[in-house]
Amino acid sequence: MAIKKFAVACYDDEAVLFPAVDKVRNSGYKLHDVYTPFPVHGLDVALGQKETDLHIAGFCFGITGTATALGFMSWIFTKDWPINYGGKPFFNLPSFIPITFELTVMFAAVGMVLTYCYLNQIMPGVKKHIFHPRQTDDLFVIAMEITEGTSEVELIDFMKSTGAIETNVQIAEEGWWYGRWDKEEAYQKQLA
Repeated sequence: MAIKKFAVACYDDEAVLFPAVDKVRNSGYKLHDVYTPFPVHGLDVALGQKETDLHIAGFCFGITGTATALGFMSWIFTKDWPINYGGKPFFNLPSFIPITFELTVMFAAVGMVLTYCYLNQIMPGVKKHIFHPRQTDDLFVIAMEITEGTSEVELIDFMKSTGAIETNVQIAEEGWWYGRWDKEEAYQKQLA
């Protein structure tokens, strides 16, 4: 398995985070992700992320629910179990509307939740690497991948110049994330 190295920078204010993200994007370093303790308005635009397509997935799941409800009820009442209720037609669309609506909403809601969990890799059993213990508490964390040809010392110095209050280098094995704190301390001593 391939080993990846990440340079991690911590910031204590979002006013410092935005210029740092711009500098990192313009410098050519490979930005892995930014972690914040709360949703930060405009960070997705600063990171250059495109708008989510989750609403398209919701529409597709909703259409699937509508087709399933109408198809299943029409098959039941016209082919499988046609019962004459006082001369009413077998395919009585107005009486199908409540169940069709409910199945459309159920398919869309459940499908969008599952799609969201898949896209963000937050399903049960997925291990995520925590780059800093306080990244969900009170610090803003930028993680950059250290690629071949990138000097760790130059990258750490660059991150400090953007206003980082804390920097370190971490190692992760590709596929399953894990932190090697003993190696991080060794890197800290090398870089100091």
